Amino acid sequence: MKNLFFVAVAIGIFSGTSFTASAQTSINLESMANKSKPKISLKFIEGIELTPEKISVDVPVDKPVEAISVAKVSKIANSTSVSNIEECTALQFKYAMIMDREVETISNTELFSVIDEWWATRYRYGGEDKQGIDCSAFTGKVLSLVYGVNLPRTATEQYKLAEKITKENLVEGDLVFFNTRGGVSHVGVYLGDNYFVHSSVKNGVTINSLTDDYYGRKFIGGGRVCK
Repeated sequence: MKNLFFVAVAIGIFSGTSFTASAQTSINLESMANKSKPKISLKFIEGIELTPEKISVDVPVDKPVEAISVAKVSKIANSTSVSNIEECTALQFKYAMIMDREVETISNTELFSVIDEWWATRYRYGGEDKQGIDCSAFTGKVLSLVYGVNLPRTATEQYKLAEKITKENLVEGDLVFFNTRGGVSHVGVYLGDNYFVHSSVKNGVTINSLTDDYYGRKFIGGGRVCK
């Protein structure tokens, strides 16, 4: 039952719709979404079977998520108290879902607000704005806006400036560097639990993991400039 509630909440968050949901207890989630959006009241019934394994989110939003994994929602539901969910924001829930983390671990709201502002902005080599941004311009934006640190313009220059950090010692806000086309050619911002945010050529501003096959092979090392 609890998992059904979390699936509905997740769909509401990713679609930009506010939900007031009632299950065994009534939980008001108006503060978790944009209040300018219409509110929908849902009442769930015990015994509903969720199929297939992934529930597609097919909604007209500018920052889409292709599918919500029921297993992932279940994990968050089972590891997060109802009181914490009542207090969490849509921003926290969204990125907890993306990174498979408990909502209370998404505590740096300034960082994730900046990520959300730029989310899905397309990659453009040499770009520095919402029309398109490259990897080093994006890391420069993040560190400037969140940590007040000004970085050099290119990934190579950022790597030279940064204190070198091993993968095991990375913390949120560190830089992560990759060799994607020879030398230091790609950079992102570390978010914890092996996840990092970056402007990728294929997907624009997005989140990936250092455990992904491609990024695991291309990873050079970490760098610290703001701690």
